[in-house]
Amino acid sequence: MSVISLEHTAVPADTGEVTLLIARRVEPGYEAAFELWAKGILESAAAFPGHLGYGFFRSSGGAAPWFLVHRFRDEAACRAWQESPERASWFADCEGHHHSEVARRTLTGMETWFAKPGSTRPAPPRWKMAISATLAISPISVLGSLFLLPRLTTLPLLVSSAVVACVFNVLMTYVAMPAVSRLLRRWLTP
Repeated sequence: MSVISLEHTAVPADTGEVTLLIARRVEPGYEAAFELWAKGILESAAAFPGHLGYGFFRSSGGAAPWFLVHRFRDEAACRAWQESPERASWFADCEGHHHSEVARRTLTGMETWFAKPGSTRPAPPRWKMAISATLAISPISVLGSLFLLPRLTTLPLLVSSAVVACVFNVLMTYVAMPAVSRLLRRWLTP
């Protein structure tokens, strides 16, 4: 599968962002019409408040699907696009393009730590994600209790809690979860 454009390549951390991944199958001979339609609907969505970026992936050939990816700031922004007259108008004008949706995934929360951009592989079961997150946060909690918390005792509770939350979030997002998901990759998605 070749990439035409992908504005945001990083999978979002658990900040409330929503990634919508749509697979569509296009009948042979209608690829050009579908591509124009898909680019139009992606650009229309990009003008919506809270839309963070999109991707468009061509089929690898044969019966393989084409992929459209949207990222939204939050569930409300995603819903606003999904329920919009602009989106409805694009679907009202897609006759003759001979394409159909074959899969749809909405990634939110912890699922995004385990997803690869452009992949339709389902997220691991929640119990596996919970075990992985526990393995990732445990060393951070121990080290934070030993080295960070003693230095924050003179700060007001709200300030010290904010510092701890910020440090833990950054370490989980950029250090611990990527490492744990790499180490447990075969167990998470066999």
